[in-house]
Amino acid sequence: MSPRLAAIIAVTALPLIAAGQPGYTPGKVTPDMVQTGSDIPKDWQQPQEAFDYVKKDVMIPMRDGVKLHTVIMIPKGAHNLPMLLERTPYNASGFAPNNSPHMKDAVWSGDTDWADGRYILVWQDVRGKYGSEGDYVMTRPPRGPLNPSKTDDTTDAWDTIDWLVKNVKQSNGRVGMIGSSYDGWTVTMALLDPHPALKVTAPESPMVDGWMGDDWFHNGAFRLGNLDFFVSQSSVKGGGEGIPREGYDDYENFLEAGSAGAMAQANGLEQLPWYNRVVAHPAYDAFWQLQAVDKMVAAKPSNVPTMWLQGMWDQEDIYGAVHAWEALKKAGYASNNHLVIGPWWHSQINREGWNLGPLKWSGDTARKFRKNWIIPFFDQYLIDGAPAKPLPQAMLYDPQADKWDQFADWKIAGNQTLTPIYLQADMGLGFGQAAAGSDSYVSDPARPIPYLARPIPADNESRWRTWLVQDQRFVANRADVLSYQTPVLTKSVTIEGAPIANIFARTTGTDGDFVVKLIDVYPQTYPEDPKMGGYQLPVSLDIFRGRYRKSYSDPSPIPAGKVQQYKFRLPTVNYTFKPGHRIMVQIQSSLFPVYDRNPQTYVQNIFFAKPDDYRKATVSIEHGGAAASAVLLPVVDKSGAGD
Repeated sequence: MSPRLAAIIAVTALPLIAAGQPGYTPGKVTPDMVQTGSDIPKDWQQPQEAFDYVKKDVMIPMRDGVKLHTVIMIPKGAHNLPMLLERTPYNASGFAPNNSPHMKDAVWSGDTDWADGRYILVWQDVRGKYGSEGDYVMTRPPRGPLNPSKTDDTTDAWDTIDWLVKNVKQSNGRVGMIGSSYDGWTVTMALLDPHPALKVTAPESPMVDGWMGDDWFHNGAFRLGNLDFFVSQSSVKGGGEGIPREGYDDYENFLEAGSAGAMAQANGLEQLPWYNRVVAHPAYDAFWQLQAVDKMVAAKPSNVPTMWLQGMWDQEDIYGAVHAWEALKKAGYASNNHLVIGPWWHSQINREGWNLGPLKWSGDTARKFRKNWIIPFFDQYLIDGAPAKPLPQAMLYDPQADKWDQFADWKIAGNQTLTPIYLQADMGLGFGQAAAGSDSYVSDPARPIPYLARPIPADNESRWRTWLVQDQRFVANRADVLSYQTPVLTKSVTIEGAPIANIFARTTGTDGDFVVKLIDVYPQTYPEDPKMGGYQLPVSLDIFRGRYRKSYSDPSPIPAGKVQQYKFRLPTVNYTFKPGHRIMVQIQSSLFPVYDRNPQTYVQNIFFAKPDDYRKATVSIEHGGAAASAVLLPVVDKSGAGD
C-alpha cells in the first residue's frame, strides 16, 4: 500500500465527533464547568511557608502627599535589624528579580552579600518613575532657584527614612544608604540634610556634576550616548527604548547624522524637556553650577560617615566620588569621609571583579571589598555590638602591584607635588625639557578617531564597560594621533593623584578638542602574559573642549594660528610604571562617538552645528622653550620600598 493511500484511509476512518454530527453525545454540564468572571483572582497570594523572608510593596507618602513605590524585604523572624536603603530611577522591583524562597538568591548581585539575614533591604522608585507617583525630573535640582517647589530628593529621602523607622517594626531604627551612578547621586542628595536615623552611606560612582565630568559632558564635550539615555529614561514612566539605528556600526550612524542636535531632532528628542534644557546650556552656566552636588555637600557637610567609591577605569562617572571627597576634605571633613578607587569599570563594585578586560587580578576584588570593607563599615554604625572597622583616609588599588594601598593622608589635587614629563623632539618623552619645536597633524571631522576598533555596535555593553583599557595600538599609527614615549624605564615610576595635562598648541581652526592619554606601554615580550606583549594600556585620559580654555562659563573662539595653553585635570590614579615598560602620552582631537565632533569652526552652540561648519584643521603641538607641553605627574618616591 502506498503511503498516500494509507493516509487517505486513515483520515476517512476518523470518527465524526464534532458537535451536531451523528455519534456526538455531550455529557452533563455541572456548575463547576461554567465560566463566569475572570480567571485572574483579585488577590493572589503565593504560599510562602518555605520563604526565609517577607517581601512587601508599599506606597510611602511624602510631605506634599505624593506617594513613592517602595519594596521592602525583611528576613523572617527579624528583630532589631538595620535597614539598607537604595533610591533609584531604574525600577525598584528589579532589585529582587528572582522568585526564589531564599533571600540571597532573590536579590540582584549587588545585594547578595547583604542578604544574609542581618539587614532589611529597601528599594524605592524616585518620584515619577515606575511605581511612584509625581512628576519625574532628571536629577531633580535641590530646592532653590532651579526648583521652586518644596520637595527634592533630599526631602524625599528624609521622608522615606522617617516613615521606615516608624513603620518597619522589625528594624532597630537605623538606616544606611548605598547606590551607584544615578543611585549614588540620590545618596549624595540625602547627605545635604540627613535624617537623624541615617547613620552611614556609600555613594558609588555618584553623579555630582553633569557638565564637568559625570555622564552628560566632560570638560564641555558632550557624550553622544546620552541621547539614548534621555529617550529611554524620560520618554516613558517605566523603562524605554533608546534611539533606533539604521546600521550596525554606531561610528557610521552618528557620523551620517551630523551634529548631536541633528541626531536628536531626527529622533524626536525635542519632545523631552530635559533634552531641551541640556542643549540650551552648552556652557557651564548657572544651570550646571547650581546642580554641582560636590560643591553643595562641602558647603553643607554632614557628620554621616561616608565611603566614596569609584573605579579607576569608570567609563561613566569617573569624576563624582573623588571630587566630592576632595571638596569635603578641603572643608575639614576628612575624618568621617573616606575615598576608595578600585580596579573597576562603572559599578563593577556590585558585580564580579576578577578582571577588567585583559587585566587580571589575584581574586574577586569587588566581592572581597564588599565583604571585607563595605559591609563591616556599615555594620559598626548600624548593628549593636559590631566591631569597629577603622578605615584609612583613602584606599586605592595599584593595578600593577595587584594590591590595595592604604593612605593615612591622600593629597587632594592642587596640593600635590607635580613633576612634568615633557613632550620632546622625535616623538620623545622625558623628565628633562627639550629644545623648542612642534609636531603637527590634520584633524578632519569627516574622519574622527574612534574610541574602539570598528565596528562599534550600539548594543556593545561588554566593550563599552572596558573601553578605557582598550589597547591603543589600534590608533597609534594614524596620522592624526601623536604618540610620545620614554625610553625603556630602568626603575619604577609611581604616581599617586591626578595628572594634569598642560598642552600648548596652535590650530588653523577657531575651535577644537584635545584628548590627552597617559599610557603604560608593556614590553614587546611579556612572559607573564604573552598576549599583553606591547600592550598600550591607558592609565588616565580625558577630553577638553578648546573654547573653554579661559572660562568654562564664557567660551570664546580660538585665535587661529596662535599658541594657546590647554590645561586640564586627568582622572585620579594610583599606578606604578614598572622597569622594562615605557610611559607614553598620546594627543588627538576626537574620541568618537563617545563624544560629539567639534566642527573646529567656532559656532554659538555645537549641538546645532551645520554641515558646512565641520572643517579640517591643522593642529600643531608645541614642545620645549616657552611652550613646553607636558603632563604634570604626581610622582612619589618609593625607592626605599624597592621596585
